[in-house]
Amino acid sequence: PSLEGVGKILNIDNKKLKEGKDLIKYFSQPCKPSVSNDFRTRNLPHHAPDKWELFKKYCIRDVDAERDIRDKLSKFPLSEDEMKLYVIDQEINDRGILVDSQLVENAIICDDKYKEILRKRAYEISKLNNINSIKQIKNWLYDRGIETESLDKESVRNLIKESDGEVEELLKIRLLTSKTSTKKYEAIKRSMCSDKRVRGLFQFYGASRTGRWAGRLVQVQNLPQNHMVDIDLARNLLKAGKFDDIESLYDFISDVLSQLIRTAFIPKDGYEFIVADFSAIEARVLAWIAGENWRLDVFRGHGKIYEASAAAMFNVDINEITKGSSLRQKGKIAELALGYGGSKGALISMGALDMGLDEDELLILVDKWRRTNPNIVKFWWDVDKGAKKAIKEQREVTLGKITFNYRSGILFITLPSGRKLSYIRPRLKVNKFGREGLVYEGMGSNKKWTTIETYGPKLVENIVQAISRDLLAFALVNLRDRGFDVVMHVHDEVVVEVKEGRSGVEEICDIMARVPSWAKGLPLGAEGYKCRFYRK
Repeated sequence: PSLEGVGKILNIDNKKLKEGKDLIKYFSQPCKPSVSNDFRTRNLPHHAPDKWELFKKYCIRDVDAERDIRDKLSKFPLSEDEMKLYVIDQEINDRGILVDSQLVENAIICDDKYKEILRKRAYEISKLNNINSIKQIKNWLYDRGIETESLDKESVRNLIKESDGEVEELLKIRLLTSKTSTKKYEAIKRSMCSDKRVRGLFQFYGASRTGRWAGRLVQVQNLPQNHMVDIDLARNLLKAGKFDDIESLYDFISDVLSQLIRTAFIPKDGYEFIVADFSAIEARVLAWIAGENWRLDVFRGHGKIYEASAAAMFNVDINEITKGSSLRQKGKIAELALGYGGSKGALISMGALDMGLDEDELLILVDKWRRTNPNIVKFWWDVDKGAKKAIKEQREVTLGKITFNYRSGILFITLPSGRKLSYIRPRLKVNKFGREGLVYEGMGSNKKWTTIETYGPKLVENIVQAISRDLLAFALVNLRDRGFDVVMHVHDEVVVEVKEGRSGVEEICDIMARVPSWAKGLPLGAEGYKCRFYRK
């Protein structure tokens, strides 16, 4: 939240003055010269003495508000480990990562050229002035006997499957011109420093519920993956500005540009990247924290959790489940969708129907997964009960490796690392199912402070992701202590810049797989590779 928002949340005495925005604009930004202001470009104190006095009060009040906030939060000090991690985070942000500026520049030119061609073709087909206008597209489709409530990407894809001719072509053009991932090239260009490195990509503790980092400026947390076999060729053609060759070799230029975004990040001369990430980190942490021992044995052994899950669910020999078998598909989708209380809807949103599963068998799949993982299911509801009990009785409640505690109007969940998750002003109220539910206050999806409902499985998701974050933090500290320069990290992955020829993949993976003292018994694993540009 903003300073004003934090003041409201903590109910401080010296709340921020609301007049500040206009005063900042008046005194701290250049003004447009005109006859009425004697053609000046800056407003100085003597131009508006009353405003200046108010501006000084506003600045003083800001300091008072910050002091009040510091005093309120002094009872919850930052640990030495977190402070050390914060310093490392600042070092990574200051180090930045090098950008291939030629590739970025050409990508922007190519995208503009290609979209202009598509817009002209769309006009030839439809005579519509704005291919991005939902209203115009809906009316055009309606005139051709097609009604649709939405034109989001999924709806357009479904309409394309049912269409042909000019309708199919126009819908494909809309899908291609609405692709937003290529805008990251513009974000990269805006964020480049004079030495062509991008800095400040990570916000420490950006995700308030888990403590994970959040992406800033370029949002590297959600870059499209690379699925092209000949990515080197596509990249070289783009760098050389051979846009016509790209168009002739690939189906969709926008898809090529999207897949090449990662490759815009490169190591400096004489260096290369080592990319390493944890293997199935959330699945491992969930099994460990819930005590689902058969899953831990899988991770300590062959690690094939999709196959092992399917074998356990359908009571077959794991050797019968091959890479492309339907049982493996069912094991995979169950693992991806059901770990945090998900049911039929979670399977569908994760793509179960697109993978060939029948809707009638989804609830059966949910039931089989839950029966196979009784300790995880039990852990969901033990966490639910533990959180409620801590709030009701306002005392500490221990559940295995975690602890719940209610203090100063905050529900704290102490993780195995000692770090605490906090839920502000928690209380119990009847939920939509007519049962006692847990609510707290926090930043909602609309970025506004609001009341949020939660329950056991959702709290477990927070706990697991928070522990996974602490494991990444432990790895970042160890990598720094061993002299490795991390230039980027995304969720469970690190990108390290090392001198060419240095054998470092195995060493970095070993460092990633080190288990902290507080995570005894957790089987960690990591995999890595070298590359001349960032890829995944």
